[in-house]
Amino acid sequence: MSDQISVLLADDHPMMREGIAALIGRRPDMKVVAEANNGKEAVDLYKVHQPDVVLMDLQMPVMDGMEAIQAIHAEYPAARIIVLTTYDGDEDIFRSLYAGARGYLLKDVSRDELLEAIRTVHSGKQLISPEIAAKLAQRIRKSELTAREMEVLIQIKGGRSNIEIGTALSISEGTVKAHVNNILAKLCVNDRTQAVITALQRGIIHLD
Repeated sequence: MSDQISVLLADDHPMMREGIAALIGRRPDMKVVAEANNGKEAVDLYKVHQPDVVLMDLQMPVMDGMEAIQAIHAEYPAARIIVLTTYDGDEDIFRSLYAGARGYLLKDVSRDELLEAIRTVHSGKQLISPEIAAKLAQRIRKSELTAREMEVLIQIKGGRSNIEIGTALSISEGTVKAHVNNILAKLCVNDRTQAVITALQRGIIHLD
């Protein structure tokens, strides 16, 4: 059928792709035209097939989903991309939509909701559930970490002391302490451990 919605799947878990492909394959109004195992493959396959809709995981090898969204959107601004992920942190949501995604779904979404999301985004609309919208509003209300604060936070996640962080980033221990205090204030936490836990929960940083 020429009016079928063409879909590109990008996920590094073969069973996830197979399950979604089987689900879509049973619908007469849509079809899977390509499957990518990582972000780079997703970008390359998008250029070849230029599908109507992309279902994009965030955590993938070689190139992650966020980078893939940015790369596709830079060359194809009209690309209709739906993030399909296990990550529900407000920072992940914000960055994905800012990068150009038209929708954001969690992998525990029902089959009917997933299919309807594909149709909704294909029609030109954005898809943001009330739960996702609430997390996005939460992100907008919070102060964003600066690039340097992000660097310090990543060092904290690695278990490094202020002296070690200062050496790694070529800044004084006093400057490190100032950045740590700013991070704690912006994340509304009391100590470094809570800062890392909160940052992981919100998707500001991820486990390696």
